[in-house]
Amino acid sequence: MTALLEVSDVHVTFDGFRAINGLSLAINEPELRAVIGPNGAGKTTFMDIVTGKTRPDSGRVIWGERSQSLLAMSESQIARAGIGRKFQKPTVFEEQSVRENLAMALKARRGVFSVLAWRAGPQDAARIAELASEIGLAERLAHRAGDLSHGQKQWLEIGMLLAQDPRLLLVDEPAAGMTPAEREHTTRILKSAARTRAVVVIEHDMEFVRRLDCRVTVLHEGRVLAEGSLDHVTRDARVIDVYLGR
Repeated sequence: MTALLEVSDVHVTFDGFRAINGLSLAINEPELRAVIGPNGAGKTTFMDIVTGKTRPDSGRVIWGERSQSLLAMSESQIARAGIGRKFQKPTVFEEQSVRENLAMALKARRGVFSVLAWRAGPQDAARIAELASEIGLAERLAHRAGDLSHGQKQWLEIGMLLAQDPRLLLVDEPAAGMTPAEREHTTRILKSAARTRAVVVIEHDMEFVRRLDCRVTVLHEGRVLAEGSLDHVTRDARVIDVYLGR
């Protein structure tokens, strides 16, 4: 199977500090992948590279069946190619309703000129209802987004990204600040999304990673230290030494 995303021997240096040091990994489609590691391991920089925010000093980042180089694309071109990113802090339009937030995300798919004449039709309304059901906010469509709980705002932002139909969804620490019930629901959302696309989750919460029940990549000092099931990587003496034992 050809990988959807292939990162090969990537290096990034910031003011003499080597943040990424020969990073190589591949993500398939569909797939759910957790990326873990100590602070400074390169997890955020990895996402910055894939989304075009950071340009590496060397290496290759290849995307899709046509083997396009993401390094030759702008951030907006990368987003249009099908890569969506969710940051740790939810960013929703708080004064708008849940329905309006999802509608704006659907609208954003259509490009600058078509947006100007866009009106929500029956098909869009059905898609909004489907997304709201998928993220567990079907009963909250008319509610102001700012009135949602922290966890519900996280779900809404995931729904807004799903509205853009990405092939790869990058999610940064989704379980942070959530109640146990919210974490359980977030697990279901991410596992459901990963049935039809690639979902990469950056996370520190080992209990949450275990719930995801997926392949795990451990980063350390800007490269892959170990990869496999959670049980496999947590038995690795190097992972215990640099991460779990701390």
